[in-house]
Amino acid sequence: MIVHFSKYHGTGNDFIMIDGRDQDTSQFNTNLIHRLCDRRFGIGGDGLIILANGDQADLKMHYYNADGNEGTMCGNGGRCFTAFANQLELSGAKTQFEGIDGLHMSTLLPNGHIRLKLKDVYNIKEMNDGYLLDTGSPHFVKFVTRLDQLDVTGEGQEVRHQQRFGEGGVNVNFVEQGTSPDQIYVRTFERGVEAETYSCGTGVSAAAICSYHHHKSDISTYHIHTKGGKLKVSFMPLENGHFTEVYLTGPATKVYEGSIEIDR
Repeated sequence: MIVHFSKYHGTGNDFIMIDGRDQDTSQFNTNLIHRLCDRRFGIGGDGLIILANGDQADLKMHYYNADGNEGTMCGNGGRCFTAFANQLELSGAKTQFEGIDGLHMSTLLPNGHIRLKLKDVYNIKEMNDGYLLDTGSPHFVKFVTRLDQLDVTGEGQEVRHQQRFGEGGVNVNFVEQGTSPDQIYVRTFERGVEAETYSCGTGVSAAAICSYHHHKSDISTYHIHTKGGKLKVSFMPLENGHFTEVYLTGPATKVYEGSIEIDR
């Protein structure tokens, strides 16, 4: 069977995009998705996203990690989903879609960047070596120095499966303060990919919120440097560790499109 796809990336976090509205997507099982995401034997990607018709909105995003399993919310994936929907002429300047964690609204800005609204954050759990919070996906955030010299893969693997984070484990983010209070550098080890990715949207959002909390700051907009480029996160802090109006902004770029033959 021939399947048409598009390839997108958000600051180096790359995804295979499938329009699943008019085809049988049951064939995209764990093994097939894992094979398609393989960078040597498939198309290659940190994940695969299927665009489908929604129940609560016109569109629904089904996101799968590179290991082939369905993932939690992906911020960069949501921005790429928006760009893909726009390419298919399914949306205009604003797009509402269903994610695994509920409804999301995204906006195509005049400069071509996409601003995605993430879920509210209700609690930051302080640990002796970092912070734990959920921005649509669970994230552990640790503040470090000399981030560029850090063994993110080694340290991320060690933390990701620790029993304190439960059976599903956690994404691991390492954060270093930049030259100004509103600037941070972030590197992320993503579960499901089981490697460092060039960028993680829900991860940098968690890092920005933790920077506000950690430094007892009054800054609510952060400029974030990742291996794959720059992102912006803004939010509105409320009482008791509640953060609302959480927005992730940055580019979502089409790389190419093509077709691949797959076995049924």
